[in-house]
Amino acid sequence: MSPVALETTTAVVLRAPKDLVLEDRVLYRPPAGSCQLRVVTTGLCGSDLHYYKHGRNGDFAVRAPLVLGHEAAGVITHVGPEVTNFRSGQRVAIECGIMCRKCDFCLKGRYNLCRNMRFCSSASVYPHQDGTLQTIMNHPAHVLHPIPDNVSFELAALAEPLSVLIHASRRAQIAPGQSVLVFGVGAIGLLACAIAKASRASRVVVIDINQTRLNFAVSNGFATQTFCPTRADPAKTLEDQLRQAKELAQQALSHFGAPQGFDVVFECTGSETAIQMSIYAAIAGGKVMLVGMGARNVMLPLSTAALREVDIHGSFRYCNTYPEALQLLSSGKLHNVEKLVTHRFELEDAAHAFDLLARGQDDRGNVVLKVMIGS
Repeated sequence: MSPVALETTTAVVLRAPKDLVLEDRVLYRPPAGSCQLRVVTTGLCGSDLHYYKHGRNGDFAVRAPLVLGHEAAGVITHVGPEVTNFRSGQRVAIECGIMCRKCDFCLKGRYNLCRNMRFCSSASVYPHQDGTLQTIMNHPAHVLHPIPDNVSFELAALAEPLSVLIHASRRAQIAPGQSVLVFGVGAIGLLACAIAKASRASRVVVIDINQTRLNFAVSNGFATQTFCPTRADPAKTLEDQLRQAKELAQQALSHFGAPQGFDVVFECTGSETAIQMSIYAAIAGGKVMLVGMGARNVMLPLSTAALREVDIHGSFRYCNTYPEALQLLSSGKLHNVEKLVTHRFELEDAAHAFDLLARGQDDRGNVVLKVMIGS
């Protein structure tokens, strides 16, 4: 028996690099175990921007029209069969990774590494899993999360990037009293700062090459001190590259008055130089969390890390973090987190939203951090 059409959804579809179109599609009744919901807001992510600009994100190339967006919140409009824990009209945050719940990683509770993960707005699998830049969508109920009454839809959409940092901070085992250094103060880096402060870090400082973003971080209380490194001449050899990274790290540590380094370093840029600096900037016995996605292959000063017992941890997406993320957003412990949302657009203006995010600064010179698109 064919599914019964229930609604028409309007979606923002990527057909090729910088080729977005609004498309009306038939949406069927939610299948068993799923809900249908009206997407209220979606935050744009760096991976979405890569797909928009280049038609690919790292190794994942778009092979068919794809609906972007995966930082989202909405309202349930219809409850599918076998769903007993949700009701129509309920506000929910949308966790966009759909795990199989059967593979060894899922059974071990590490579903972010699921062998059969289908992630909304990602071209990592084919056929692709469409994202949330649409008016109405169906989604499995087991990855929907009730929004606390005092949390707005925009803040609920931030639960996705916040989850990335909750997962990273768990892997770093960040503890009260530790000092924290963050490389990169885009939205992810600022959320790293917010998590560190909520974890009662003794000190949170940041490094970036964008002075405007550094000013934003300090003026809004995300960090207490900043460092903007000078641009070095291109290194002629690999040894020169590591030497420059070490010198820049030493300059930063001197500037911060922390010659021994920091207990936990969150690297949120993906830049090869920043990754190298992170290892030099960590204290002996400290931790470096690789959060940013950038260069595919990086030369690392591994002997420095090994001799000083600096632990280097990878961090990929998140698992079992949404309840904590929503609770934190509700608690008020993430001071000024709402200021990360700097610009808002309607669904039909999605291309303008992506272009603005790519520029990083609006026509008035204001920093662009998190851009929200509402349906």
